[in-house]
Amino acid sequence: MPNSQDMPGGLGGTASSPPALRLDDFMARANAAYYARHDPFKDFTTSPEIAQVFGELLGAWAAVVWRLMGAPARVALVEAGPGRGTLMQDALRCVSRVAPGFAAAAEVHFVETSRRMRAEQASRVSRAVWHDSLESLPNGPCILLANEFLDALPIRQFVRGAGGWAERFVRDGAFVEVASDGPGREAPVGSVVEISDLARTWVGDLARRLVAHGGAALIVDYGTAESSCGDSFQALRGGKPADPLVDPGSADLTAHVDFAAAAGAARAAGAAVFGPVTQGDFLGRLGLWERTSTLAAANPGRAGDLRAAALRLAAPERMGCLFKVLCVSQPGFAPPPGFEA
Repeated sequence: MPNSQDMPGGLGGTASSPPALRLDDFMARANAAYYARHDPFKDFTTSPEIAQVFGELLGAWAAVVWRLMGAPARVALVEAGPGRGTLMQDALRCVSRVAPGFAAAAEVHFVETSRRMRAEQASRVSRAVWHDSLESLPNGPCILLANEFLDALPIRQFVRGAGGWAERFVRDGAFVEVASDGPGREAPVGSVVEISDLARTWVGDLARRLVAHGGAALIVDYGTAESSCGDSFQALRGGKPADPLVDPGSADLTAHVDFAAAAGAARAAGAAVFGPVTQGDFLGRLGLWERTSTLAAANPGRAGDLRAAALRLAAPERMGCLFKVLCVSQPGFAPPPGFEA
């Protein structure tokens, strides 16, 4: 068994001090405990919970993509990190009405590791098949939706000092910096650079699947269109910002998604990539305002709330610019809805 001198920077710990964990390991363990024990929707609200139109538009998007794929007789409709199942519930309700052919062809699959969340999802979508990872999905074409999934995947942080790079570990509720070769790119002194090995691997695996079996994936999350510097590691506890290093497992830990890195991983696997575009532009092109007006006319008592929800999703100062949308698809795919030049 290695002792403290065998560990990076002597971080193996002692009888009175636990070993330091690299930040991505700390984040993975903390989030696994959090999702196993807590209802995350007491701490945050995602787009499908804000407005039904979000799931409806993504369902309509999937139906058009299915037709672009040649309308296969069977297609896996997959959601990664499906939350309460609200997005898929709204999507299926929409496609059963406007695209019955796609509704009949679609076989619903959820990628979800939390048994607690699976029970919540089953109360809304009874005909789903659950998976712990992409690997157990059936072979064949698929359309995958991933809303606020990548932001919860673990990150590493590197700090550029005057004498070189250091990587952040966590011990006793505080960062410990260990000398490092760095993240593989340069940055000014004083910069913090974040990378997610798991996010890049996940997108690469997804892209290889799409290249081999056909289909497309839609990734929606908050983050940056270009790789940049900055500390975006954050926590929500009780619906309020909290120290992400304190009381691990009691808060939802996330970080901004590097969409440039995700797109690069997809291209390296041979997939086509569209975007990223802002969520406001994407939803607007898919008919957010028109659908909201229709719902408001049919529900005059809720018209104000419906319009307010649409603004929250798409206004530049709300979620419209911070959230980005990326499409990864099989090679040779035509630009899908929302990504037209």
